Amino acid sequence: MDPRRRTDLRRTQAGRPYKSNGYGWSSHLGDAVAGPDVSPYSAAAREDLTGLPPAWIGVGTLDLFHDEDVEYARRLSDSGVPCELDVIPGAFHGFDLVFPKAEVSREFRRGQAAALKGAL
Repeated sequence: MDPRRRTDLRRTQAGRPYKSNGYGWSSHLGDAVAGPDVSPYSAAAREDLTGLPPAWIGVGTLDLFHDEDVEYARRLSDSGVPCELDVIPGAFHGFDLVFPKAEVSREFRRGQAAALKGAL
C-alpha cells in the first residue's frame, strides 16, 4: 500500500524478505518511489482516499502486510469508502496459493469472488 515502507516489514515470510518488497515498489514506480508524484492509484495509502471505489481486503494474521492492510482498510472506512476486511487467523502471505484445496483457502477465494461480483 505504501512504497515508503513505514510499517515494520523486516521479518521474512514464505521466502519473501523485506528487501523484496522494496524491489517490487521500485520496479513498479521507478524513480517516483519516494517522491511526491506517485499516483494515488499506484500507492493509495499516500493520498486522501475519499471517492475511491469500494474495496475488499483479505489478509492473514501472519502476513507481512497485515498491519499495513488493516490500517489501509481503516483509512478507507474513515474516508467513507465501503470496505470489507477479511482477516484470516494464522494465515501467511499467499496461503491460498500454497494450500489451494484447504477449506480456509476456498472460503477466502469465495469472499474475493463475492466482492468482485458485488462490484460488477
